[in-house]
Amino acid sequence: MGKDAGDMPQQCLTPPESATIIATLCAVEAGEKRLARQVVGLQAATALIAAGVAYGLNGTPQDAVAVLSGGLVSALNGALLAWRMSRVALRFAHEAREPSSAHHQLRLMYFYAAERFLVVVVLLGLCLVVLKLSPLAVLGGFVMGQAALLAARLFLNRLNQNLD
Repeated sequence: MGKDAGDMPQQCLTPPESATIIATLCAVEAGEKRLARQVVGLQAATALIAAGVAYGLNGTPQDAVAVLSGGLVSALNGALLAWRMSRVALRFAHEAREPSSAHHQLRLMYFYAAERFLVVVVLLGLCLVVLKLSPLAVLGGFVMGQAALLAARLFLNRLNQNLD
């Protein structure tokens, strides 16, 4: 190897990082954030509608507040899920080159799942114990909100795939 070897461009078997790949990943992440906001909005709207139905059927504001509280706990759970998903995606992009990043990501997933579980238990406990709301109405609102999370996620995913 002579003096000319340093002047030659380095040849690699792997292509350099491409701006198109990065742009595609950014577009996917932006779409996922938009989808998460839409899902949380639909959860909150479903909670409001269910509270209105509960008020219309029973005529007592306590049942409507209980259903609304359960639904809003579910919407907060969805918002926390969306926030943590975006944080993990950002962290993964920065730590992708580290050899321990897969193990670290798995630990974060478990931590975030436990965090969401704890937040839901505490908030439902506050609704039941401190506010003394109807347990059936609170849990019904929560379950309705979780069902709205799943249904909205599936529906909006298919809708977005058909638009693309």
